[in-house]
Amino acid sequence: MIYRSLPLLFTVGLLTACTVGPDYQGAPDASPKTLAAGRLPHADIGLPRTPAVAQWWQALGDPQLNQLVAQALQNSPDMATAQARLKQSRASLSGANANALPKITGDAAMLKLRSPDTSALGGSSGGGRGPLSLYLAGFDASWEADLFGGTRRAIEAAQAENDASQAQLADAQVQLAAEVVQTYADVRDQQARLALVDASVEIEEQALDLTQQRSSRGVASQLQLEQVLTQAENTRSQRLPLQASIVEAIDQLNLLCGLEPGELDASLNTPRALPAIPSQVPFADPAAILKARPDIRVAERQLASSNAQIGEKTADWFPKLSLMGDLSFSAADPGHLARKDSGTWLLLPRLTWNALDFGRVAASVKGAEAGRDEALAHYKSVVLSALRDADVALARYGNQRQNVVLLRNVESSAVRAADLTRQRYKAGTASTLDWLDAERTRYQAQESRISGDALLLKDFASLHKALGLGWTL
Repeated sequence: MIYRSLPLLFTVGLLTACTVGPDYQGAPDASPKTLAAGRLPHADIGLPRTPAVAQWWQALGDPQLNQLVAQALQNSPDMATAQARLKQSRASLSGANANALPKITGDAAMLKLRSPDTSALGGSSGGGRGPLSLYLAGFDASWEADLFGGTRRAIEAAQAENDASQAQLADAQVQLAAEVVQTYADVRDQQARLALVDASVEIEEQALDLTQQRSSRGVASQLQLEQVLTQAENTRSQRLPLQASIVEAIDQLNLLCGLEPGELDASLNTPRALPAIPSQVPFADPAAILKARPDIRVAERQLASSNAQIGEKTADWFPKLSLMGDLSFSAADPGHLARKDSGTWLLLPRLTWNALDFGRVAASVKGAEAGRDEALAHYKSVVLSALRDADVALARYGNQRQNVVLLRNVESSAVRAADLTRQRYKAGTASTLDWLDAERTRYQAQESRISGDALLLKDFASLHKALGLGWTL
């Protein structure tokens, strides 16, 4: 029997080596000019370069920030969503692989039968017979030979989708790490500005007390007193919006870390200085960007999946060969089931071909080809957007770094001018308005410098986000 089946098995083996549909040749080159240049057009920001690292936020040297990022990556609902999608894609891949294997089912049954007593009805057979016992056991097997590679293309598509889901998890890590750093910068920025408001209010209240004393002696006018009072109240009015913004930013960190509102208040309410930005920045190599950014990997894997789906649909044009078999045993005694004469077997090769489908397969193939074209356009869009993001982030970070240097120079000058004006005021050579005007300039310069430092930290996070850094799988 085995030797007689060899020609059939050999023929099936040859046929299953055929795979219809286009073979995936890899993603196209969506940015030939940039790759040929080897650099982004605005990447020359005059700073020393260093190789990119995954956990880039650790270079900021802030243990509390490191803890927040780690907590977010561990507990964020967004991360849990991405991980669940990855598990779903892995389950789909396992199901696609299982479809290529035979399906085997087993069953067992026991039948008891007793015939009715027909003597009461005038029958000649007398009383009923039984009960009779019958034991059944069997196995059914079926397998669809993958003659033209439809199943293999389905596995190929499922594998690509699984890879895409894994890259989506990495992209979620990139987005989350950058958002935590930027929100943390908001907290420290607003806390520093709140402390600056309090310090300015204290100075302006001193000026108000002095002006009131001078007004009582007739040295200062009522107009001067009202001007000093107005400035003090204007500065004091900035406290409440800053306090509200601090609460909002801390609650946002709670959300990112998968915590309830208020859980981080105790650890974040104490003001701290913004983390220091390292002097070096990651390499701005376009090829490295295309390799590192998970969203590009997602788009490329989705393109590979849509390409495989064309072959999966094309296989429906061709015949399908199914092999079905049945092996069953029946006996009146369970101990006799294993006997040779108790067995029955059946082998049924079956060839089916949907020769006339009125264009249904052709429509599905055209739909798959259109899906591949859409995935190709999406891939090109993602690549160009990634290069744009990186180029803009590099330029913005470089410009903001230079801007911070200027803001610090302005702050130093304003602080010196305010100190000199205060000394002149105490010596009687400067008016109260001169002093307050100098203090207002100092306050504005310090506030601009604090905001500039926070914006530089945010741009630093945006740069690493644009370079696709921050993921570890």
